[in-house]
Amino acid sequence: MIDIKSLGYVRVESTDLEQWRQFAGKVLGLVEWRGTDPEHLYFRMDEVSQRLVVEPGQQDRLAAMGWEVADHRALSAAVDHLKHHGVDLHEATPEELTERRVEGMVRFEDPFENVFELFHGATYESRPLVTPYANRFVTGEQGLGHIVVPVTDDEEALRFYAEVLGFRLRDSMRMPGELVGKEPGSTAWLRFLGCNPRHHSLAFLPMPNPSKCVHIMVEVEELDDVGRALERVRKHGARLSATLGRHMNDQMVSFYVKSPGGFDVEYGTEGLTVDDEKWVARESTAVSYWGHDFSVGAH
Repeated sequence: MIDIKSLGYVRVESTDLEQWRQFAGKVLGLVEWRGTDPEHLYFRMDEVSQRLVVEPGQQDRLAAMGWEVADHRALSAAVDHLKHHGVDLHEATPEELTERRVEGMVRFEDPFENVFELFHGATYESRPLVTPYANRFVTGEQGLGHIVVPVTDDEEALRFYAEVLGFRLRDSMRMPGELVGKEPGSTAWLRFLGCNPRHHSLAFLPMPNPSKCVHIMVEVEELDDVGRALERVRKHGARLSATLGRHMNDQMVSFYVKSPGGFDVEYGTEGLTVDDEKWVARESTAVSYWGHDFSVGAH
């Protein structure tokens, strides 16, 4: 089994890098940082050299998500495990390793053409991070946050992510199958999966999505930081996708904003952490305890 530690980075393709520079810096409060490719944008949110990378592309979408393992032995074991399960792998070139600032990396696709990168040995910086609005992100062993990806088969997704990649089921939510093209009366499942104390680092929605991502979540330490970010959404003309609310499964107090990549960014605080030795996976019966009105994003 693969021992994934956390979501380490996300890479985005963009037709307009300046939009991302404004959104990531002015709205999210990330810090633009130096990188090896002058045509890319690199952003920090903690001591790690790069958490978000935006590269020029023909369309706006998620390009890849990077998942961190402990060291070269863990990556080697993961490669053997993936090959055993028939997964096609691409080993990173020296140029790719240099650009990502990691020691080792392999790339592969899940059964739904979502691009995963497993890596180890990321660089971190000596200079302390001072964000534009003094907001501090919750990262460390929990990684940069969580990501929700689109799939076409919820049963196959759970099998692949849990049995092949080693994620642990933390929570489930059912939705009417007809919403995702299944026969009337059937059920489609949203599953929330973890790999560290963060309630979930990976989740999936059984519905196609041209941006290759449903949303990415970043977490800050203080509720006031969420409120200030919500004000910046309005100030900078970003499009709100969901109002402030508290989720039922991970208890996150958050709002959603549309990114230039076409997918949402969830910006939250007070996320639940769990102990796998004691955790019991259950089915939540609502998205949120309160708030999170997604109808605002339809206007």
